[in-house]
Amino acid sequence: MSLPFEPQNGPVTLGALRHSVSHVMADAVLRLSPEGKVAIGPPIENGFYYDFELPRPLTEEDLPRIEEEMRKILGEAGEFTCLTLDRAAAEERVRASGQPYKEELLADIPEGEAITFYEHGTWGDLCEGPHVETAKQIPGDGFRLTSVAGAYWRGDSDRTMLQRIYGTAWWSKKDLKKYLAYLEEVQARDHRKLGRELDLFSLHPDFGAGLVFWHPKLGHVRRQLEEWWWQLHYARGYWPVYTPHVAGEPVFEQSGHLQNYAEMIWAPMDVDGRPHRVKPMNCPGHVTIFNSRRHSYRDLPKRYAELGTVYRYEPSGTLHGMLRVRGFTQDDAHIFCTPGQLEAEIVGVLELTDLILRTFGYEYTAYLATRPEKSLGDDAVWEHAMDALKAAAARIELPLADDPGGGVFYGPKIDYKIKDALGREWQGPTVQVDFNLPERFDIQFNDADNTLKRPVMVHRAIYGSMERFVGGLIEHFAGWFPVWLSPCPVSVLPITEEQEEAAAGVLAKVLAAGFHGVLKTDGPLRKRVRESEVEKIPYMVVLGGREVDEGRVNLRVHGVKEQRSMGVDEFLGFLRDKRDSKALNF
Repeated sequence: MSLPFEPQNGPVTLGALRHSVSHVMADAVLRLSPEGKVAIGPPIENGFYYDFELPRPLTEEDLPRIEEEMRKILGEAGEFTCLTLDRAAAEERVRASGQPYKEELLADIPEGEAITFYEHGTWGDLCEGPHVETAKQIPGDGFRLTSVAGAYWRGDSDRTMLQRIYGTAWWSKKDLKKYLAYLEEVQARDHRKLGRELDLFSLHPDFGAGLVFWHPKLGHVRRQLEEWWWQLHYARGYWPVYTPHVAGEPVFEQSGHLQNYAEMIWAPMDVDGRPHRVKPMNCPGHVTIFNSRRHSYRDLPKRYAELGTVYRYEPSGTLHGMLRVRGFTQDDAHIFCTPGQLEAEIVGVLELTDLILRTFGYEYTAYLATRPEKSLGDDAVWEHAMDALKAAAARIELPLADDPGGGVFYGPKIDYKIKDALGREWQGPTVQVDFNLPERFDIQFNDADNTLKRPVMVHRAIYGSMERFVGGLIEHFAGWFPVWLSPCPVSVLPITEEQEEAAAGVLAKVLAAGFHGVLKTDGPLRKRVRESEVEKIPYMVVLGGREVDEGRVNLRVHGVKEQRSMGVDEFLGFLRDKRDSKALNF
């Protein structure tokens, strides 16, 4: 399902429409709660929001009343006008309004910049725009308030908790209905909802917030992903390594993680009087393995791979199912190579990334993230790494979008944004060139001229986080995993008790062929068919007297209206073909 097309209303953009509707919403909220305080209300992707400090908590039951008030305002608002004031007049106006958050925002506007207010009807707001020209351009049936959430003022957990109202706005009722249908599909695919319904995973804050329990069905999915991942990596010359979950604090001081990412590293624990930390990254461990012996240029490249679990502190308000967690497993790999080998190694990573993403049906965009303002290394080193990334992408005809300044402090990278079945973008794989750790850990190799040189280090993760990747797969496939991943691809349904013994025999053959399956005998056939659909089982094998006599099955396939009759062995061959080809369709 794709989002509605974004038409223009003359020179006015959809963003300006949404910004204007956010102002109308703020006006309506203050009419209903005159003692309320307003903060900020920008347009965002597919909608808008506004933050408020109100005398009582809002619920979603309040939203229709606010919408009704908004429509009253549209009937009387007239033009949206821009008023430019000097600083003294602006400060006087904001003070008179009794809006402390606006006073803080006004104080942040640099001297010399224009200070503008946008007004409609009897309400105005400190704002730089843009907006519609007149309230008549806002369709009264083209917007909807969608939810209420909490948000700290300026994202600071030490500041006031505000109430945030989200909404969406479109140029027509038709576009709004299309978007609301899209939202319903998003909610139906929500991995947290499907996780509960299908018994895939759970979270237990008393055990530890942001720590995922993989239940048997999702454990099967993960195991298949891991086994395939190892097959691909062995075929490309990677070696498996395993590193400890805990390390002495000096390791992370030497790597720079403690200085640069202190807020995300869990608090130290005392071990024999020395501070230790649970690892936030796997790379220092891989460097330690490389440094455990001297290497010749003939040994390079070295490719180390690890499905390594790491721990990072994420604020409790940001935790989100499997997508934002505190403990997760990365499909980490690090390549140690000579500068002359760098381009070829990056090509190998890009080709592997393409293979993996295409297998799941993901479209993607690759971004070249260049040198940020704060960075290490001289220009020549950065240029070599950038040239290697660009040349590698060119060799496989991979177009690169620009992400100026988006590299990490230790080197440039290629980042992938993947697009799922609903057209949503997710943060995907990353390939990074690192000059920092080889320097910090004094990594060396003996070159052909018998001098010691620094290798280049390539960081790469394709799944990224197993938790986030699988959570995304749940939503991408709406719980209908393809056969090679499906926890239970087959349900066997005898029509009457007389076929139960034969049905058990068919199930035994399914299990022997390496697939999970279930025999359903309880209740009418219609009920068991429905159960199989609810449980996201794609293949229903139905046996009546005729099928038993002929040694055949009647196959019902999810999403396919026509039923098929085939022999048991033919069905098993069909299953194997779907599994071995990693087909996405049933």
